[in-house]
Amino acid sequence: MRALIDRYIDAYNRLDVEGMLSTLHPQVTFQNITAGVTTVRTQGIEEFRQLAQSTLPLFARRRQTVTRYSEKNGVADVGIAFEGVFALDLPNGARAGQAIALDGRSEFRMHDGLLTHVADISD
Repeated sequence: MRALIDRYIDAYNRLDVEGMLSTLHPQVTFQNITAGVTTVRTQGIEEFRQLAQSTLPLFARRRQTVTRYSEKNGVADVGIAFEGVFALDLPNGARAGQAIALDGRSEFRMHDGLLTHVADISD
């Protein structure tokens, strides 16, 4: 599973939506969880594609770096350091050119050689 996750993160860092999709199962579930609340959820590869494409304009650049990796009972728990630079002004007050850095984690599950579940989790 680690090699597949590394491919997914590499494509994410390159803003390569098609590369990300190539690692995902057609029935993939994606969740973004912040402070215990699910803020985004998609079901299926087409919903994921729409979300991934809609977020591309937000960042001039972005990078996820794996800080730790463990796997147990079919679930990979991956520590993630995220860095990004906003490409445009956002309604929440973030400005174009402003950098952001966050630490979080992601959970992954795999079925039939593809990722079936991706959850990005932060506090």
